[in-house]
Amino acid sequence: NSARSGQQATTAISTNPSSNRIEMGATASCKKTSGSGYPEHDDPSYRKCQELKMERWIQMHYQIKQREQALAIAHHRELFYWLSGFYLSAVYGCASYYQRVRRVSALAPLLPLTFVVGYYTDWAYGSKMHRIQAEANMIMEHEQELLHWPGGLPTVAGIDEARVETEMEKKMHPHHM
Repeated sequence: NSARSGQQATTAISTNPSSNRIEMGATASCKKTSGSGYPEHDDPSYRKCQELKMERWIQMHYQIKQREQALAIAHHRELFYWLSGFYLSAVYGCASYYQRVRRVSALAPLLPLTFVVGYYTDWAYGSKMHRIQAEANMIMEHEQELLHWPGGLPTVAGIDEARVETEMEKKMHPHHM
């Protein structure tokens, strides 16, 4: 039902003659106004439209986070390829050096490199991401106190105060900004 109403809202196009712009999607159908020029917040269709806008906003941010996560995994895979190439070169070099000197210490550089390559293998192709997500879910369910921001949630007054301070700083010291 939500997807169907989303399709209907995206096809709604209204032209606002006072601003000479075309409004599309949920915004166009939310422009219902009372005689005073403001939206009627008690109107069920207005509330439904607001819910649709919020669902779209949540979905958009979810998809953005998915893309960022996919980009991070791709980054780790690319790094894994480079580390693997370096590791194979190091294995060849250490093995040939070991054959000449016959000392086990010639293979010592491979130990930390093995751990690094193993870590990135697990991150790029293993279950490390699943373990991180499971741990994050556990923290969200059982350790909520760890998730509080220092100073609490930002307030509108605090944001406005910081904005005014920044504007004053720009006026007083324009060469620093």
